Amino acid sequence: MNEQQKALVKGTVPVLKENGVLLTTHFYERMFKHNPELKHVFNMGNQQNKKQQTALAMAVLAYAEHIDNPGILMPVVDSIGQKHTSLDIRPEQYAIVGGHLIASISEVLGDAASEDLLKAWEQAYHELAQLMSGHEQKLYKEKSTKSGGWVGWRPFRVEKKIKESAEITSFYLYPTDNGPVADFLPGQYVSLRLFLPELGLLQPRQYSISCKPNGIYYRISVKKEIGAKQPDGMISNRLHQHIEEGAIIDLSAPSGNFILKQGETSPQVFISGGIGQTPLLSMLEHLVDRKSPVPITWIHGCRNEQVHAFKQHLHHISSQHGKLQQHIFYDVVSDSKTGDILPGWVSLNKIPEEFLYRQAQYYICGPGPFIKTHYNYLLSIGISKDSIHFEEFGPASISAA
Repeated sequence: MNEQQKALVKGTVPVLKENGVLLTTHFYERMFKHNPELKHVFNMGNQQNKKQQTALAMAVLAYAEHIDNPGILMPVVDSIGQKHTSLDIRPEQYAIVGGHLIASISEVLGDAASEDLLKAWEQAYHELAQLMSGHEQKLYKEKSTKSGGWVGWRPFRVEKKIKESAEITSFYLYPTDNGPVADFLPGQYVSLRLFLPELGLLQPRQYSISCKPNGIYYRISVKKEIGAKQPDGMISNRLHQHIEEGAIIDLSAPSGNFILKQGETSPQVFISGGIGQTPLLSMLEHLVDRKSPVPITWIHGCRNEQVHAFKQHLHHISSQHGKLQQHIFYDVVSDSKTGDILPGWVSLNKIPEEFLYRQAQYYICGPGPFIKTHYNYLLSIGISKDSIHFEEFGPASISAA
């Protein structure tokens, strides 16, 4: 891009801040109208709840703001690239997306979209697509060359289906070809796709791997969305209600950059809400398997004892790791419970100071407001931003900026 084109793109920043979601909503509606086959690739639940439109608006805005130095966005590029490779997105699909994005800019801005502005954004998108697809090709190569790795979709068999609580069920997934499966970094996820008769579409969803790497199978632990009739809960509920032991489902290779930092000798603190414990459980199992001597603090919150998954498993892990301290919060505590359960939502100020280590690595997973609350609290007590890692399930709506 030349300097004039960069200036034109940066000049759209105020418009994107005010009307970014309007633009991306128009873009998705246009794209699905002209290319309905892409409905099989995109999570239509995130379309309905507007999370995808918001996430794309944030990404487009960030790119416009940093058009002089897009390399600063590499952490975001990697996060998006991880998701794209888990969905088997290919370079040729960037051309389809780009065509609809530029057309949407023209249609939404109307007379304000000059020919020069559209050409500037066309060039900007071309360079972004090159950056993204180039990074994704590296990720695909890593997946294909890893022992037990693959690209695209691979059939897996549900070997075991185990109820972990009133709402959460684990699925043990083995490849139908009986070959090995790629190891993964604790905290990563797999994409799974099922056909949804209600929508007449194949739909992909990401689920964290909830076990340690073992080279044989993956375990995902899925929350049933009680009463959910929207697309974002349909896949989880279909797994609960219709997918039994012996069923075959397609998986993509593990992806994701919310991972346990390797080689760490500092204490580890895990903070989760509800189903957010699944990637953290993989990290914890890995540390225990490696006989890591570091102190570990496990902080978890859920509604009550009935929905608290992996209770006994965590007790077993505690017996293996002498330096693991658990702090469990229930929204509602039954009269029969002893003082080992803290009432109410997770509150870090109720955790004894000696278990919130100053030099620890912190991992937070849960809903966006849950993450924001605990991220800000940790900053307020002097924990370095670089030591706090988080993942919000679904398209990102928060950042550490």
